[in-house]
Amino acid sequence: MLPTLEYDGTFGPVLLEHFTRTLLMSTNFTPLGIPDVLLIQTTRHTDERGYFSETYRRSAFTRINTEFVQDNFVRSNHRVLRGLHFQLPPKAQGKLVRVVRGEIFDVAVDLRAGSDTFSQWVGIQMTSEQGVQLYIPPGFAHGYLVLSELGADVAYKATQEYDPSLERGIKWDDPDIAISWPIPDPVLSSKDLGLPNLTESELGANLKDRRSEAS
Repeated sequence: MLPTLEYDGTFGPVLLEHFTRTLLMSTNFTPLGIPDVLLIQTTRHTDERGYFSETYRRSAFTRINTEFVQDNFVRSNHRVLRGLHFQLPPKAQGKLVRVVRGEIFDVAVDLRAGSDTFSQWVGIQMTSEQGVQLYIPPGFAHGYLVLSELGADVAYKATQEYDPSLERGIKWDDPDIAISWPIPDPVLSSKDLGLPNLTESELGANLKDRRSEAS
């Protein structure tokens, strides 16, 4: 049985709840504050040489029930914030994110029309030593902030290929989303600095509708 993971980040202790077992691989899926966002841990086989770990096997990931078609690798320096990024339908991307080196604060924002948690966010600190991954479904914006002083390497799988014509983003410090980033003065690209707030984006009507319903 895999141990309990403990975090000092947004969610405190996270219990490992749901297991999928295949030959040589045990995979645990733990829903976060938005239940469709899943924290995943797979088995590490450790000996005097180091360790071996499968990071993905289709038969062990049946709970996600999706196909990944593109793999990406990103190297970033300390304090770099990438995001918040997403793709529009019909090529909305789900992502399976893991830290290869270093530590990040990883964030998912629900942008699914009709979702009870629309415009809400979840975030969690992830390190390479924990051996965990985060599954972010299609319809979410994604971003992360590098916490480790020596930078971080991040790898992720995507459920759709990158399509620049459908690429969109939301400003990292949008007050309507109000993400509690652990570093107040991150480093962003000029492109990410120019992203709109949610109310200014193509999805802004959904937020206005929610406010009308609540009033």
